[in-house]
Amino acid sequence: MTSNRENPEAALSVASVSHVFGERSALRNVTFEIAPGRFAALLGLNGAGKTTLFSLITRLLALQQGSIKVAGLDVTRMGSRALAPLGVVFQQPALDLDLSVRQNLRYFAALQGLSRASADDRMMRTLEDLAMPERIDEKVRVLNGGHRRRVEIVRALMHEPSVLLLDEATVGLDVPTRATIVDHVHNLASERGIAVLWATHLIDEIRAADDLIVLNAGQVIESGRVGEVVSRVGAADLAGAFHGLIEKDSLSPSRKDPA
Repeated sequence: MTSNRENPEAALSVASVSHVFGERSALRNVTFEIAPGRFAALLGLNGAGKTTLFSLITRLLALQQGSIKVAGLDVTRMGSRALAPLGVVFQQPALDLDLSVRQNLRYFAALQGLSRASADDRMMRTLEDLAMPERIDEKVRVLNGGHRRRVEIVRALMHEPSVLLLDEATVGLDVPTRATIVDHVHNLASERGIAVLWATHLIDEIRAADDLIVLNAGQVIESGRVGEVVSRVGAADLAGAFHGLIEKDSLSPSRKDPA
């Protein structure tokens, strides 16, 4: 998943990215790559820098140092063309509560230049995959948190992206709903070849075959396949490996808390 040399085949490449807010460092020399069809978990405690990284990838924040490429396209130089292959589910909900599911999805599809027929076909297929086609004409306001999050995932998939970013997508949801969403997104990677970057602090959302990027206080402190990381750390499982890595990193004399 990660290497010192850039892989031209990477779906998402983050190289030597650092970011500061005033005098406080939020990210330090973050480097990783995600291949097509891989589910990569960005695992870190709250405040580790996950949301800052997502904001840089999506250009909500200007890149200060390093480079980010989506499907080989530099996000700074290529702008909207580089962002076109991205589907994004942010931590904060971004649906219009007073519009129906259909209206929300049609509006986003229009922004992407999709025809009405194509949009309707895609939204129905994806809603069926997430077991909620019957909700299509309900206002988002009446949906529970799990159904609203599923609609946001459908929206992120409307333009058939090659890279899907999800920032703490299951926060506040019950266990069965979380499991359904985690399973669906894993299937998107394995069955459709979508590269997934899944930011989370919840270890039970990560599978042994996933790629793993452990982010702590703005730095990548470990990466690789989950099983490889657990073995390298000498832990019994991912929970033990994660806690051991965080503890070891927090004792580092050079560690300073990021923004």
